[in-house]
Amino acid sequence: MRATIPAPSLLVTPRPPHHHRPRLPSLAATPFSRHVCRGRRPRTRLRVAAPPSVPTGDAEQTEPSTSAPESGEKFSWRDHWYPVSLVEDLDPSRPTPFQLLNRDLVIWKDPKSGEWVALDDRCPHRLAPLSEGRIDETGCLQCSYHGWSFDGSGACTKIPQAAPEGLEARAVRSPRACAIKFPTLVSQGLLFVWPDENGWEKAKATQPPMLPKEFDDPAYSTVTIQRDLFYGYDTLMENVSDPSHIEFAHHKVTGRRDRARPLPFKMESSGAWGYSGANSGNPRITARFEAPCYALNKIEIDTKLPIVGDQKWVIWICSFNIPMAPGKTRSIVCSARNFFQFTMPGKAWWQLVPRWYEHWTSNLVYDGDMIVLQGQEKIFLAASKESSADVNQQYTKITFTPTQADRFVLAFRSWLRKFGNSQPEWFGNPSQEALPSTVLSKREMLDRYEQHTLKCSSCKGAYSAFQTLQKVFMGATVVCCATAGIPAEFHLRVLIGAAAIVSAAVAYAFHELQKNFVFVDYVHADID
Repeated sequence: MRATIPAPSLLVTPRPPHHHRPRLPSLAATPFSRHVCRGRRPRTRLRVAAPPSVPTGDAEQTEPSTSAPESGEKFSWRDHWYPVSLVEDLDPSRPTPFQLLNRDLVIWKDPKSGEWVALDDRCPHRLAPLSEGRIDETGCLQCSYHGWSFDGSGACTKIPQAAPEGLEARAVRSPRACAIKFPTLVSQGLLFVWPDENGWEKAKATQPPMLPKEFDDPAYSTVTIQRDLFYGYDTLMENVSDPSHIEFAHHKVTGRRDRARPLPFKMESSGAWGYSGANSGNPRITARFEAPCYALNKIEIDTKLPIVGDQKWVIWICSFNIPMAPGKTRSIVCSARNFFQFTMPGKAWWQLVPRWYEHWTSNLVYDGDMIVLQGQEKIFLAASKESSADVNQQYTKITFTPTQADRFVLAFRSWLRKFGNSQPEWFGNPSQEALPSTVLSKREMLDRYEQHTLKCSSCKGAYSAFQTLQKVFMGATVVCCATAGIPAEFHLRVLIGAAAIVSAAVAYAFHELQKNFVFVDYVHADID
């Protein structure tokens, strides 16, 4: 049977070093929690990132069956590795701020050990953010407020204001002068952080989520992207659990409306670990959710091409959906495919497509979902406030999901309710202020520059190059215009004038192309 070809969306992929599942990488450093011991902060229960509320009785459910919590299965949000960034998009010369489970972290590379370090993003002196600091001449992280410095273990190495002798001189060795450190490791091109500073032993014994072996197969091409999104973890996870939206939400980007068809998904297994399932037919879509934030989708297409004959095309779309804070989630997507490799970035000499160009398409996919999910999240939030109930319990009453295409969406909502306490286990007391999706404008929701370009080494570099080239051609236009009347020969004046027009056109083209790094308005009705 001949299959329509769903174009892969949001491709991402760091490569593991071996074809088999690699062993657990060693932690970046030894635990520092013996110096600074902090108890866990109390948990706060939220509903769809809404203010805390007390759930009502169980709602009538028509969801896929999952193992019940009474079976003894348990899940803890803080006992997992979370990928916080693609390593290639981190700047080793300066600290980077990041939020994980509503806790502010600072990520930086220790030039002495070469390891990536994650510290609590507050100086123990006067609580200024260490992410606003710098890497000093000794290779330590220096606070920009009073100059206190910290090494890769979190130990304080310098207090400029301290006297050279006496009690003040000994203050630098006090446990209270140390920054809180978290376990980290680098695996498959991703930087992982363990969110519990007291969980070093568990972290050492736990393997991070792994990409499929195809990501190391030379027959596959891969690409990576990350973007910070202003809607909640549950909203994004529901979205990536729903293959059926692609043909409409991403029409003429990675799907086509006329290809929509029934998707009879069936659940294969589930529990506190997550769930898995697949459909039958061609293409065959196999989905797997590994709690708390890893979604894998494998698309297998049997097709026939002229000359080469029967082909087995495979697409992997692996997404990490990291809960940063209520109403804010980082999406890291890793994808691979074994066909049309010349249209993807790669190391081969014939793979000429730059990574930043592929990100233009990937960001269109994000944009196509953005406003739809913003509206959906507003309605869910209003419903949760109106009934003071858990949206995950009331999901099948609030929504109408009669087809098997929504089976994975219902499975995720069921998992979140039964095992995930209906929301991530946030640190501290999450703000009761309005969530971003309820107050941000469309322009702010679709802001590629803040959400992606500043955090992507490829797009940031290309954007800077485009700005420089625009200025160069604008300067060339001015020079040509100023000198066009100087030559006595008419044909030279014509050539210089033509050069001015070409330079102006090229400068304008670079100006327009820069919009792909900043903001592109996405209107579904305008796409025929």
